[in-house]
Amino acid sequence: MNNSIASVPFPKNEPIRSYEPNSEEKKSVLKTYNKLKQSNIEVPMWINGKSVKSSKTHNMSPPHNHKHSLGKYYLAEKKHVELAIKSALNAKEKWSNMPWEERAAIFLKAAELIAGPYRDKINAATMLAQSKTIFQAEVDAACELIDFLKFNIHSMQHIYSQQPKSDSGVWNRLTYRPLEGFVYAITPFNFTAISGNLPGSAAMMGNTVVWKPSDHQIFSAKIVIDVFKEAGLPDGVINAVYGDPEMITDVILKSKYFSGIHFTGSTTVFKDLWKKIGAKIDNFISYPRIVGETGGKDFIIAHRSAKIDELVTAIIRGGFEFQGQKCSAASRIYIPKSMSKKVFSKLKKQISTIKMGSPENFKNFMTAVIHENSFDKLSRVIKKVKKDRDAKILVGGGYNKSKGYFIEPTIITTSNPKYFTMEKELFGPIVTIYTFDDSKWDKVLNLVDETSEYALTGAIFCQDRYILEESVKKLENCAGNFYINDKCTGAVVGQQPFGGARGSGTNDKAGSYLNLLRWVSPRLIKEVFVPPRDYKYPFMG
Repeated sequence: MNNSIASVPFPKNEPIRSYEPNSEEKKSVLKTYNKLKQSNIEVPMWINGKSVKSSKTHNMSPPHNHKHSLGKYYLAEKKHVELAIKSALNAKEKWSNMPWEERAAIFLKAAELIAGPYRDKINAATMLAQSKTIFQAEVDAACELIDFLKFNIHSMQHIYSQQPKSDSGVWNRLTYRPLEGFVYAITPFNFTAISGNLPGSAAMMGNTVVWKPSDHQIFSAKIVIDVFKEAGLPDGVINAVYGDPEMITDVILKSKYFSGIHFTGSTTVFKDLWKKIGAKIDNFISYPRIVGETGGKDFIIAHRSAKIDELVTAIIRGGFEFQGQKCSAASRIYIPKSMSKKVFSKLKKQISTIKMGSPENFKNFMTAVIHENSFDKLSRVIKKVKKDRDAKILVGGGYNKSKGYFIEPTIITTSNPKYFTMEKELFGPIVTIYTFDDSKWDKVLNLVDETSEYALTGAIFCQDRYILEESVKKLENCAGNFYINDKCTGAVVGQQPFGGARGSGTNDKAGSYLNLLRWVSPRLIKEVFVPPRDYKYPFMG
């Protein structure tokens, strides 16, 4: 019998390791990296707690060395997706009825496993699978995923504690039921933390999940699965299937028990999913929750009062860390003409020192883009820019895929504020700068707001507090996460809840209670202790 009201540990952000030269942590992660590099593993699907193989496989290779094989994963057939749905539904009753403290304990253990024995493994797998430097892997696969798990558990307790007012003789209670059915989670290649958080946060609230990771992240997704298994997640709570996204989605949406989608990926795909869900709305037992974080065309705007060194650092880190493959990456920059020469000079000088190559060389700031299709798309963009009259390459513009999919950090300058690289999401290490007359600040604010269909992140560099106040108001709707004198990437769980609106998603703020609320369906229970025994009211006397 449990007659206590538990209080979960108060979360603190996981400290980021520095991996300095000759440190034990550097030696340890590189040892694991080399071991995984030579492992050549098989990744079966994970359905009802069991490893499931199929007749078809696909190879896994590091983007920075595409001729090297890391192993293979198994592609789902229709029957596997149907089995995953069945497993999720069969596990639902027992899982949803488990006391929330027991669910919390599983995910707290998962966080501690990542912080301890799995840290090197999940970081090294992310370095290999997604070509992340050790720092980018550390802040993502280790720290952010740990933070997601711990802060979400704290938010879960906060949600359950929110109760309505009761009056004399009446007790009102809210119960937070999981959704009726199962949740479908679709995760992207670029963040291992997201691959753990999207299925994990829905499951934490008592839901069961069918999870489809990106084909280009399965090598590190397997580590997430291993962690959940060791943490004691019961069979069938999360089921992972790989392969054809359209086939998997079509099978998912045939089930009347589809209750919601937790998505991170492209805007085009999300809109298509929304249409498919809407077209089948009569098939479902309830209105599905549609939660998505999608694309971005994120901006930095500088006022003439900005400090140039801070601005240049933000452009380079915001635009080129992880090869610009973040939905929050800085990709369109607005700079006053009065400072443009100094900014361009410093950008050229600093970018010339950037080293590219394999993530196992810790001197490299950048590595490869995720796959050949991305490389080909970005190289076509650079070729077009070199031919156009209203834009030119300021620095970079080189590319090579003989060994890995390498695109140089590239700065474009344009005289056209609506040039296609100012409007279109590229998802690579390409940043475009538009310079404007200092006197046209107000017009440029409007331009920033109107140029893109997206509204994910944005940043302003300015030392004038009157200008800042005005700008924050005018740019209210074009960024869900807005930064003052900082780069527009690097949101920290528990400090900067993340998400955008317009074409960037439903702005449900991952890593906060706002997101977790989407995975519950509250029920109000009113109990009257001494009910009335006569239908007549006093006014009738």
